[in-house]
Amino acid sequence: MLKTPSFLRFNKLRDLVSDSMAIDMGSTRTIIAVRGRGIVVDEPSIVAINKVTGEIVAIGAEAHDMQGREAREISLVSPLVDGVVADFERTQMMLDRFVLSARSGLSHFSRRAIMSVLSGVTHVEQRALLSAAEHSHIGRVYMVEEGLAAALGAGVSIDDKSASAVVDIGGGSTNVAVVARGSIVYSQAERIGGSDIDAAISDRLRRHHGLLIGELTAERLKIELATAIEPPDAARRMTVKGRDVQAGTPRAVEVTSGEICDAAQSSLQRLSRSVTRALAELPPEVAADIYDRGLILTGGGALLEGISEFLQRETHLATRLAEHPRHSIVIGLTQLYDEPLLLRRVTRNEPLLLLDPDEGAFESL
Repeated sequence: MLKTPSFLRFNKLRDLVSDSMAIDMGSTRTIIAVRGRGIVVDEPSIVAINKVTGEIVAIGAEAHDMQGREAREISLVSPLVDGVVADFERTQMMLDRFVLSARSGLSHFSRRAIMSVLSGVTHVEQRALLSAAEHSHIGRVYMVEEGLAAALGAGVSIDDKSASAVVDIGGGSTNVAVVARGSIVYSQAERIGGSDIDAAISDRLRRHHGLLIGELTAERLKIELATAIEPPDAARRMTVKGRDVQAGTPRAVEVTSGEICDAAQSSLQRLSRSVTRALAELPPEVAADIYDRGLILTGGGALLEGISEFLQRETHLATRLAEHPRHSIVIGLTQLYDEPLLLRRVTRNEPLLLLDPDEGAFESL
């Protein structure tokens, strides 16, 4: 029956009125790709809430634009912390909004979605993400470890017998995954990411200059002045404005690229140690493959200038940046729609958590 012309025509019609999604929900950004349409949502994972009524007034980019200048009755909340659900209800509402934005004009529901999850995610955290997806009217949800998705999105072949190591650096966490033959050989997630560098920069200005700055300013300093290695021009300066710690009045100071790089080093060293610990636990044959191939960097944190050179120096392994580091996970998740047998093998869903555990559920992928 699955091969009859009428059924095949029905499948094509169904693809026109529904969406197959790949969802990467991170602590700092949520990225959604739709099969056949590419990336359609790439927004901050943040929600603006009215503290008096408890109502959500803005989500995503709209809420992010308020950051640092929000009204006194408005509070900005990140529903996901370190890659896991911290506020279930608001995570539901945020995902519902993003999925609605991702749907095409003809689509009123989504047949299926593949979501990335951190290595070591607990059943409770997994169930929270699954329930949030159910609330968004997605028919079937499959969960795949983000390390495998990042590897596929970075160009690692599912048929490759040798092992490849992928370091995915996100806003709140860093995941080290070793993949061979389309399966994860080893994976470890650490609660260290780009947001920790922002916090270190803010702390540096508070302690050394007596200046309080906002999150947006700290991120801008990281992007414009920070490098993971010695800056080419350590004396390059930038004027930073904020609030004086003692006087409480607005004030401006000048900071140098060298100073910002020094502030970032503590977080970068923690990241390096987490990668080194992960590599130390690999089997000898896998370690030999990684010695030959080196590391692949993905995630938004991999865009920090000099990060590949820094990790290469610290690990003594060749290190390269993926072609599309920020979008590697959703690119890999989307590729799994073309490999239904692999998806069935690598999905992290428990049998009781699958929305459709029927044997034929994967045949129409």
